[in-house]
Amino acid sequence: MSEPSGIHRRRRPVRRALVAALGALGLAVAGALVAVPSANASAPTPPAGWTQVFLDDFNGAAGTGVNTSTWQYATGKGYPGGPANWGTGEIETMTSSTDNVALDGNGNLRITPRRDASGNWTSGRIETNRTDFQPPAGGKLRVEARIQVPNVTGAAAKGYWPAFWMLGAPYRGNYWNWPSVGELDIMENTQGMNTVFATMHCGTSPGGPCNETSGIGGNTTCSGTTCQAGFHTYRMEWDRSTSPEEIRFYLDGTNFHTVRANQVDATTWKNATDHGFFIILNVAMGGGFPDAFGGGPDSGTQPGHPMVVDYVQVLSAGGSGTTPPPTGNRDAYSAIQAESYDGQSGVGTESTSDSGGGQNIGSLANGDWALFRGVNFGSTAATQFVGRVASGAAGGVSGLVEVRLDSRGNAPIGSFAVGNTGGWQSWRTIPANISGVTGTHDVYLTFTSGQPSDFVNVNWFNFGR
Repeated sequence: MSEPSGIHRRRRPVRRALVAALGALGLAVAGALVAVPSANASAPTPPAGWTQVFLDDFNGAAGTGVNTSTWQYATGKGYPGGPANWGTGEIETMTSSTDNVALDGNGNLRITPRRDASGNWTSGRIETNRTDFQPPAGGKLRVEARIQVPNVTGAAAKGYWPAFWMLGAPYRGNYWNWPSVGELDIMENTQGMNTVFATMHCGTSPGGPCNETSGIGGNTTCSGTTCQAGFHTYRMEWDRSTSPEEIRFYLDGTNFHTVRANQVDATTWKNATDHGFFIILNVAMGGGFPDAFGGGPDSGTQPGHPMVVDYVQVLSAGGSGTTPPPTGNRDAYSAIQAESYDGQSGVGTESTSDSGGGQNIGSLANGDWALFRGVNFGSTAATQFVGRVASGAAGGVSGLVEVRLDSRGNAPIGSFAVGNTGGWQSWRTIPANISGVTGTHDVYLTFTSGQPSDFVNVNWFNFGR
């Protein structure tokens, strides 16, 4: 986004601040490792009144990675431009390797921490491309996963930190606005304890209306089988049909923690919830949360114990709208606002001074992209692409705005080059020829440059015949 100084800076995510100790809990101890049970064949059918808006059953060949049209990998020891060790002090390097993140061929995803001969830890973190998960006005959203946390307990589990959680969509476009944009931790576990935690983060840090960095949290114990020994279902229901609005957390269908809008001031709640969210699955090693319960990995910690995920499902109910954009909802020949993307990587949003106002997307550099689902080109082929762009890039910095259909891996059907236009809010309409397109497609705008610097903002685009 464009800074007041005129410097266009890339901003990258920071994982939430260190979590304060929630209290002394005993470690669950088990003598022998228990074999991982098989996952269900499929996610449950939505109950009456609920509509499925997202599902990944993690069906696929053993040893393959996740579907990158649905998920993106977060890799390294932190986001580029963000703090070291994901901002929490965790010590692993996140990778996209199937050694760390892979399907097992039985309907499961496994995220597996590993340690090499030199003592270096690797693990995995995946995030949904979609950032639009929120309840319709007056309705409800349910986000659920069936998970077995790493099956390791006692001293061998020291430092393990598996999690299923969500971050507010504005985080991807800023990455320095936590906790105000909201974080919903549906399930966190650490140190092999038979205890899971659910937390909402919001407001300011430290302290503030949401008691950061601890947040507004609760915890409960897995019954029947321990959290480590078997699968359990973790759910968040965000309910805009109640007054006050509620966010409820469940273990195996039992509500154990609820956060209500009247627990904080109206501005804090609005800033934390008045937007979509994206979903994250990861296993960290060490960091603030394990430190609160005894510390990070040591020589006695056993590598190789995966978090096993059967499915992730999102449902919507009631209200005056729906979470997912309906298929074919975008007219290729009318202006498509760039900030209305359905998924992105590296993209920021900001207010625009262009005609009509609103927002534009920015912080766009080599490798960034934005997804727009369901663009309807009709039966007569589109042959032209038009983009409304601006650039305040330094001399010699330029790049391509490319159009790809249905997959970022497909070749571009057209592109145009852009460099400095006179400023980050100095707008130009640039046309480009494309290969003829008919029917309905998901459209990706991808940004390619020979330099790492930001080179373009986009306000809107459309197509022509």
